[in-house]
Amino acid sequence: MEVNKNKSNIEKELERRDFILNGNPYRVIFSIALPLVFYSSLSQIFQFIDTLIAANMSSSVISTVSFISQIHSMLTALTSGLALGGGIIISRSFGSGDMRAVREKISTLFFLVLFIGGAILALVIPFAEPFLRFMRMPEDLLKEGVPYFILEMIGLIFLFINTVYISIEKSRGNTKKIFLYNMCVLSIKTSMNIFFVKVLHGNMFMLPISTICAQGFLTIIALINLTSKKNPFQISIKACRFKKDFLFPLTSLALPVFLEKFVFSFGKVLVNSMCAFYGSTVVGALGVSNRLGGLSTNPPSGFQEAETAIISQNLGAKNVKRALGAFYRVFLINLVLSCAIFILTGVFKEQIIELFAKGDPVFADEVRKIYSYERLDAILVSMNTSVMGLLYGFGKTKISMVLNMVRLFIYRIPSLFIMMRMNIGIEAVGIAMLISNSLTGLTSAIVAFAFVRKMLKKLENNAVVR
Repeated sequence: MEVNKNKSNIEKELERRDFILNGNPYRVIFSIALPLVFYSSLSQIFQFIDTLIAANMSSSVISTVSFISQIHSMLTALTSGLALGGGIIISRSFGSGDMRAVREKISTLFFLVLFIGGAILALVIPFAEPFLRFMRMPEDLLKEGVPYFILEMIGLIFLFINTVYISIEKSRGNTKKIFLYNMCVLSIKTSMNIFFVKVLHGNMFMLPISTICAQGFLTIIALINLTSKKNPFQISIKACRFKKDFLFPLTSLALPVFLEKFVFSFGKVLVNSMCAFYGSTVVGALGVSNRLGGLSTNPPSGFQEAETAIISQNLGAKNVKRALGAFYRVFLINLVLSCAIFILTGVFKEQIIELFAKGDPVFADEVRKIYSYERLDAILVSMNTSVMGLLYGFGKTKISMVLNMVRLFIYRIPSLFIMMRMNIGIEAVGIAMLISNSLTGLTSAIVAFAFVRKMLKKLENNAVVR
């Protein structure tokens, strides 16, 4: 009976694979992307609520949260890289129909990330204060920043597990499940934040505690699903294969993504440190501006994640033309989407800013001076998002790494330094964001044009040879 159930589950997986490889392209994109887009959009709304809660406490609290969030992103870069690289490899095995290889790679990826996550926590938590000082956290934020950072790090192990689990489900095109589980996480986290802070009048440390509880909930679900006998891709230590035929491709794909995300997040920490020149509250204003910018970048990111999975599976099935078609369609969809959101954020800009300022005219002015420039790059940022999906899907993570390095070290930091030297005030931060994001969008469009042209020539040459 158990064998028949497992067989039925495998058949369902094969049906999903056939749909991705042969179904109507737009239907495939929207069926995979919409749950991710809805999640990204709702996630942004819930993050808005969390940021509003922090802003209601004080501008120093939101500055502390904004500063540590970038360090948190920097430390999760390795897991993100492994999850993305592993997801690409799993998608290709899934696309090729090799279900045994899929299970082996899922098990290996899971236990590898679990070990690395534990090692990071063991190294970082005991040295929290000197680490934050090394990251140049403003002195007036350190007192509350250290315990807040430690709590964030405790929740990191749950996030590591959840990131890999989500990547596994995404690589199989199972985005509806991702949407439902993540909505539970967001609901638990936000409900606890509101209850602890607004009802019980707790302090800022309730924010990471709520995150630990919410992420822990998803971790329990992940472990139940991944170890279930009903799951055809059940993980086990016995199924792990720490061999070069998996680890070498994984490292080749993951290392550039890790360096890209780590260095980019580290660069954001440097930018925050530079912004502290104008006062520690400007760090919070930049964090709010980035959060507002997420209104136009998060929905396209959902389509990007679907694009990566679709391209990877089609490459596994050796269907390069259909893989490129997914990029064309996602690029068009993201352009239309970003234009619509750009218009809406322009219409309601002042009302949104006032939500975060809560009667603090100085803080509202700081946010306005940054976001008025940063929002102008929305369309070009969506172009970059689509191109990243193309590069990730084809496994060209080294190119994506170079693009993000250029974005930070050639376009952003030098721009911010020059703007600050010009003594134009807080607007320098917003202008630097606009310059770096816009130039990155244009650069990525040029890279995509060259890459697609090269792939089409290869297809033509192969057709001639045949």
